[in-house]
Amino acid sequence: MRKKEDLRVIKTKKSLYEGLLTMMGTKPFEEIKVSDICQVSLTNRSTFYDHFSDKYELLSSLINDLESKLIHKLKENNNFKTAKEYYLKMIELLFDHISENISIYSSIIKINTNSIANDMFRNTLNKDVEKNLKTNKHYHEEIPIEIITIFYVSAVIEVCLLYIKEPSKYKKEDILIYIDKLLPNTIY
Repeated sequence: MRKKEDLRVIKTKKSLYEGLLTMMGTKPFEEIKVSDICQVSLTNRSTFYDHFSDKYELLSSLINDLESKLIHKLKENNNFKTAKEYYLKMIELLFDHISENISIYSSIIKINTNSIANDMFRNTLNKDVEKNLKTNKHYHEEIPIEIITIFYVSAVIEVCLLYIKEPSKYKKEDILIYIDKLLPNTIY
């Protein structure tokens, strides 16, 4: 019996996520009402409120799910010899994650001015880079970890946002080639 309840909850959340994303693809988040989300997702308002207190909690839950997927994906980056290899693989995994979820990120970022996805990328990548630098035998302490992290993560995020806003402008593979050329062979 428990599994059926879990499955219903999963299906309801998925439906509400899809309803929110559909609405975010057509109008800014601030203009969306819970009733709009419920109508598009074919969900009763009472069911919505059984799971979320408001649309902000729904969006936060969606972003948290994406963040968990990204963290899991970044764990694949565990076999590298140089810092450059680490960064290139991290960026490749990030772009794979974005490509797999491009419609979600496009809905969140294109029309909507909130920075929730941007913040999630920044926080997740910052943690990954800081963890790597603290355990990396190639890291030299002449530059603080915080400065290195901000430098590399900010550049990656800006390229990601360009890719999300205009996914047909550049191919993921081309972006990875460009980044490979931009990164020096000796980096922190």
